[in-house]
Amino acid sequence: MSWVTGNFFTQNKTTMLFLSVVFFFASSAATLEIVAQRKFSKIYPASKNVRLQLTNRTGTVVVEGWDREEINISAYLEAPAANIIPQSLSGTIYINLVKDNQGRNDVGSVNFLIKVPFSASVDIETKMGNLNVSSVRGGLVRAHITTEGDITLTDISATNVSAENVIGDILFDGTVEAEGNYRITSIRGNINLRIPFDSSFKLQATAPSTRNISLGEFGNSNMKFFSDGRRVIGQAGDGSATIVVTNQRGSISFIRR
Repeated sequence: MSWVTGNFFTQNKTTMLFLSVVFFFASSAATLEIVAQRKFSKIYPASKNVRLQLTNRTGTVVVEGWDREEINISAYLEAPAANIIPQSLSGTIYINLVKDNQGRNDVGSVNFLIKVPFSASVDIETKMGNLNVSSVRGGLVRAHITTEGDITLTDISATNVSAENVIGDILFDGTVEAEGNYRITSIRGNINLRIPFDSSFKLQATAPSTRNISLGEFGNSNMKFFSDGRRVIGQAGDGSATIVVTNQRGSISFIRR
């Protein structure tokens, strides 16, 4: 066998060995990814005025309203997988990953997708991660992040809304109901409220560090700036609802819906 022929076969074997190693590691990585992420699913029958109360540790939570009288819970668990033990008690679905994993420090993130009746009340909280609620018309929508994450509330028609985070943006896009109570608070991020122009509310908006408060088309003679622009107090329409917005180091903007 000539040197050229021998070199050809040697190169061929080397190439085949390299491809085998790449395939092995690619297959192993895919297997690890499948093992590392598990799915949890549960469906509960629910009345129209059901309440969802969820406390997560880390991960994204998405809650969507739909026209079925049931709550559909899907959760995607990253390794090490958390324990999830939902409870249905007296018209409320409780999910508390802090309680269910008490004493564990090695719990992976859990990402939720939950469908609830349009008229449900939603109370969700997490330490870190984004919270998204859409198409909910119940009595309460509460979204609370104790550290970092964005809060997005869209197509909301609830009489009581509370959104609070430390670092991250907050968007409220919905209606302002008569006698409603709306409280939105952040330390650092942008707060945007997109509401109908004919909304009636009393307003207290405070941005002590930035003085960045934009009323847009809601600015009128009944809206007064105080403390060199750090605070706005006023009224739109008959002032039947109450809106309190505080952003320590970010902006506050009102946008016509």
